[in-house]
Amino acid sequence: MTIQNAIQKYLQTVATARSKNTSDTYTFAMRAFQNVLVNNKIDPTSTPLTDLKEDAIGWFAASLKSLSPATEQLYLQAAVGFYRFLAAEALTSPNLPRIAQIVKMRSRRAGQRLPQFPREAIETVLTFLQAPSPTGAEDAELLRWLRDRAFLLTLADTGLRVHEACGLRRGDLDWNEGRALIIGKGDKQAVVRFSQRSMQALKAYLQARSPLDGASGKPLASLPLFARHDKGAGQKVKPITTATGRNIVEVRTLQALGKDSSGQITPHSFRHYFVTTVLRGSGNLKLAQELARHANISVTQRYAHISDDELDKGYHEIFEPKPTPPKDAN
Repeated sequence: MTIQNAIQKYLQTVATARSKNTSDTYTFAMRAFQNVLVNNKIDPTSTPLTDLKEDAIGWFAASLKSLSPATEQLYLQAAVGFYRFLAAEALTSPNLPRIAQIVKMRSRRAGQRLPQFPREAIETVLTFLQAPSPTGAEDAELLRWLRDRAFLLTLADTGLRVHEACGLRRGDLDWNEGRALIIGKGDKQAVVRFSQRSMQALKAYLQARSPLDGASGKPLASLPLFARHDKGAGQKVKPITTATGRNIVEVRTLQALGKDSSGQITPHSFRHYFVTTVLRGSGNLKLAQELARHANISVTQRYAHISDDELDKGYHEIFEPKPTPPKDAN
């Protein structure tokens, strides 16, 4: 077996067990790994797998310095996974502890940044969307407005990731309990709670959509919660894609904040907003972790910081207290 044959078997295994995004990333990484081998006079297409040594991971790490630390870590993870695959499948016997030591010594750690997002701008967008529905609008335009309002309120008040929201079906939502059962990140089943305002927005949207849903000939529970309302969809009830979800955020942000806001808010900004809102309202880090469905509480801790505005306010309240008004002489 050649090195390239083994890499192909490895990527097939990854494609079966992991998400498409992960599979694509590993494919790019292993393509870069093969290029490094070629640069070191090892042809993956003809070199026997038994000739692949641990030193190659060091060469690979050295070749990744032009990439961001986060991308470097992802690519090294893919390459280390390849060596582990070889050992697990008994294709070769790589020295895995040595590989781990090489990666530790030669790779950069991805820096941890505090989540930054425009909280006040998001609240402005949400206030804008809760204005009365446009009068005199065509059916499709009205449906888009009602859908977009429900979609953004759902993102803000549930913490759903954009692909999770786009994948919701009507039957996923328990209207009595105000919650939905979803399959989230890592194919984990989870319960997501909905606020009263998001539920009301969803009901208004689905009520306006009822003629379209009724004519679909499909069980209501099987229909998407958020549907397309464009010429391409016609009279069919098709789910929105993540690209549509991102476009909804962009369009409604521009309407609410103006052209200078382009790119300022993304779908993930609403998830940041959700986590921070939970922390601000409860101060309970464990609660925020569970509601956001973070596997590691250290991710949630990144949100437990005070904004610059709040620091300024607290500072001035301490060092520049407002003078006490004089008591009435009478």
